[in-house]
Amino acid sequence: MSSETRLNNALKNAKVIPFDDTSKFILFSDCHRGDNSFADDFANNRNIYYHALKFYYSEGFQYCELGDGDELWENIHFGSIFEAHKNVFKLLKQFHLEHRLHMIWGNHDMVYKDEAYVKKHLSSYFEPIDDKDKSLFEGIKYHEAILLKHTHTDQEIFMTHGHQADWWNYNFWRCGRFLVRVLWKPLQVWGIADPTSPARNYTELIKVERRIKKWILKHNLMVTVIGHTHRPRFPEPGDIPLFNDGSCVHPRSITGIEIEKGMISLIKWQINTTDDGTLRVVRILLEGPQKLVDYIDKK
Repeated sequence: MSSETRLNNALKNAKVIPFDDTSKFILFSDCHRGDNSFADDFANNRNIYYHALKFYYSEGFQYCELGDGDELWENIHFGSIFEAHKNVFKLLKQFHLEHRLHMIWGNHDMVYKDEAYVKKHLSSYFEPIDDKDKSLFEGIKYHEAILLKHTHTDQEIFMTHGHQADWWNYNFWRCGRFLVRVLWKPLQVWGIADPTSPARNYTELIKVERRIKKWILKHNLMVTVIGHTHRPRFPEPGDIPLFNDGSCVHPRSITGIEIEKGMISLIKWQINTTDDGTLRVVRILLEGPQKLVDYIDKK
C-alpha cells in the first residue's frame, strides 16, 4: 500500500466536524506523554502544557490532538502514563465531557485504532483514595483523521498524524515499538536517538513532507495539518498548504496551531523570566494570524 493510498483512506474515513468563524480550535500533537521516567520527553514540558491547556479550556477552545499523544512504544501500559500525568488527563476529561475533545492516533499510540482497547484502558481509572473505579474518557473514539468543514465557505481542513507518508512507521510500527522498548529506550539516557524517527532524522523528515505535498498537489486538496516530524510549518498563501503544529517535546517549549475567527496561527508556549526574576508561562505568536480563506484555490 502506497503513501497515497494510505492518505486517501484516512481522508475517506475522516471524522467530519463542521465549523465557522466563531469556532475555536487548538491543535497539538506529539506530546509523547510517558511515565515520568528518564525517558519521558514530555515531563520537561508538562507544566507548560498544562498551563496552556487550562488557558484553552477556559477560553472555550476545542482540543484536537493529532497523534502520538501517549508514548505507548516506550511504555507498555496506559496506567503508568495516567498516574504520571493525572492532572493533564483530568483536564482533558473536562474537554471530553463538554464534547470539545477530538483525538487522532499516530504511530506511537496506534493501539488506539482498536476501539476495544480504548474502551478497556481509557474509559475509567482506579482511584485508590475512594477505592473504586471512576470514569475517564467514557465513550471516546480515536480517529485516523479529522476533517473540519466550514459551514459557509465549504473550505475543508484535513488533519492527520502524517505517518501515512512514512511506510516504516505505518506498516511496521510493531517492529518499531519492539526496537524502541528493547534498544533505543535504554540508549536514550546516553543521548543516542532512534534513527528511524523522522523527528530525529532530517532525511526521513524531508521525504515525509515531500510525499504529503505531492499528494496535496495531485488531488488539488485542502489545507492539511500534520504532526509526526516535530518540525513546525506555516506556509504562505499560494504555497502548498501543508501545515505542521510541531510538538510538545521541544526543548523547554511546546508549539501548536490555533484556528480562531476564521484565522490560523502558529504559536509557542514557553517559560520566560520577568524583570523581577519571576518565571511565567507565556504564549508567543510565531506565524500568522492568516485568513483561512486566503488558502482557498481560486483557479
